[in-house]
Order: sequence, then C-alpha cells, then structure tokens
Amino acid sequence: MAKVSVEALARLSPLGNLSGERLAELAAYCRLESLAPGQALPRQRLEAGLSLYLLQGELRLSFADGSGAVLQAGSEAAAWPLGLQEPRPQALVAVGNVELLGVDGQLLDILLTWEQLAANAGVQKAPAVAPAAPEETTDWRQMSGAFNVQVLTASALGQLPPAHIDVLLQRFRRLRVPAGEVLIREGDVGDAYYLIESGNCEVTRRLGNKEVVLAQLGAGQAFGEEALVANARRNASVTMKSKGVLLKLGKEDFDALLRAPLLKGLSRDEAQDRVARGAVWVDVRYPAEFRFDGLPGAINLPVNEVRGAFGSLDPNREYVVYCQSGRRSSAVAFLLTQQGYQAWWLEGGLWGPLAETKEQ
Repeated sequence: MAKVSVEALARLSPLGNLSGERLAELAAYCRLESLAPGQALPRQRLEAGLSLYLLQGELRLSFADGSGAVLQAGSEAAAWPLGLQEPRPQALVAVGNVELLGVDGQLLDILLTWEQLAANAGVQKAPAVAPAAPEETTDWRQMSGAFNVQVLTASALGQLPPAHIDVLLQRFRRLRVPAGEVLIREGDVGDAYYLIESGNCEVTRRLGNKEVVLAQLGAGQAFGEEALVANARRNASVTMKSKGVLLKLGKEDFDALLRAPLLKGLSRDEAQDRVARGAVWVDVRYPAEFRFDGLPGAINLPVNEVRGAFGSLDPNREYVVYCQSGRRSSAVAFLLTQQGYQAWWLEGGLWGPLAETKEQ
C-alpha cells in the first residue's frame, strides 16, 4: 500500500499541528483507499472511529433537506475529516476518481493530546551553571524515540490521565550516556525509573560466577520499575551498550505519576470473579514454588522471564498476576500494563486474607 507523504498530512487539520517527526511516524499508520466514479462512500465508514480525509478528486454531498454540495480536494473544507461538519451529509458519492486517507481517531487524539501538552511543557533553558550529571532539557515534541507512536498507543502511557502527562514531562531529566556505563547495579536500592530515547541497553543478572544476559532494550523501552514497584533491591544490572539518551524519573515522581494510575490491584474475590469471566492467572514465582501450590489453571511466568515473554502473551486476554505476598506480582503487573496488556495483581498474594479459598 502506498504511503502518504508528510507534506500531504501537514495540510490536513488538526494533523498540521503535529511536529514533522510525529507526522513521519503517523504516515505509517494511515490508510489510503480509492473510490471509482459514481461509487458511494458507505455511511458506516464515517462512524467506525476513523478520521477520513479527501486527498484527491471530488465528492458530491447530499443532505437531509434535499440540498447538495461538491467537496473538492485541496479546499479549506477538505482539510477537515469527512462528516464532522454540520449539517452532516447523508450521502457522499465520488465525482471521478477519488482518493481518501483514513487514520484511527483514537490514535490521533492520543497524539494530539501528548503533542499539545509537550508543547505546553516548553523548551526549558539550560542552567547557568552546568549540573554535576550530564542532564539536559529539550523540546519534548522531538522525543520520537522515547514517546513514539507504538509507545503512546500500545503501552500504558496512552492510558495516563492527561493531567499527569504535563507534570511527567517536566519531571523527567534527560541524560546523555556513553557506551559501557553501568546504569543500575544488581543489589542496589531502587531510586529511579528510566525510559530510553535512543541507544541500546543490556540487562544482566549474576548466576554463580557467570553474568547472564536477560534482555536487550532499545528506544521506547523502560527499565528500573521493578524495584520501585515492589519496594525491593535491584534484581538485575543494566549497562549501556552504545551511547544514547535516557529519560530519568525519580522514585517519588514515579510513584505519583506512573505507579499510582497504572498499577491496578484486586482483592481475592474480585480476582476470582475476573478469572471466572475469562481472565488468566499468572504465577510469577519460581517453577518450584508454582509446582508446590500454584493456583489451578494458572500459567507460570517467573519474574526473570517476563521481558522475554512480551509479544507471546495474547493482548486480547486479561491477566491476574500473583505471587506469595504481592511484591513480585505487583512489579510484573506494572511491566505488563506498561507494555499494553490488561493486567491486575492479587493484593496480598497467596498470603492474603482469603488464601484459604485457593481451592475454590
């Protein structure tokens, strides 16, 4: 399928308010379709959550009062989505060959929300005295690596309350990091959350005398959240494999702006009810623990294997995550939610007040 140009998108409203970088990303998510002369555009196409634009040709519009009009591509009226203006047309028929562009309305609304709030955050001036750490601020609208379309629409960031977005952008600190720098060390106390704008990181854990690679992370991916959510020490080390740019968020800001709105807990009764309606139990303990007293029907996905499971879990299913106390499961539920999965954690875990009902 042909890809629409950034220039064509920039002429449309309200798309023209997006940055050039964001429009270049959005182009990959747009669909082009054609109508032959005399072919009508089905009404349901205007009611399917799409923003449809006339890119080429002419459409004859018919209204409920019997009047009509011709909409020509390139006109001021054609810069806006079809069917949104009043009075709304009852029928749209192609006059000659017509080309239309469609973009998902929810996706567009998310991008416009982040773009406006990012612009509101503004470009902050560099401090007069250089900071001890290589921090910097920037125009958040240019952060197409950390806040790309995939991140904003298929991860939990798209679910953030808009009121949190503006504050979040102001609290992030931007760090330029050289290759080889150890960003977090296994065993340290968790004090920050990181989002990768550019570059690559490697996640490792020491097993005996060996350093085992658990994951490779790139732009748009995050790390450091597990220790913050579970209030535990770092369970792995993260090293910069190439030079790059990171966004750093302190623990207090992480708790208030990300953890609180994104981490969803359930009581035992609520969890069992959700599973009865089709959700899947996920046991994040070690296999030996799972074999000893895992819940019936549960799948075993140990904490150390979660990142490798991204993409293999069904995004259309709901997941209720549990462990012994709730510490490990809360961290995994947050990780899954951050990746766009519908995930909850069992508050109190198997040691919770209703643990005796496990066999029900």
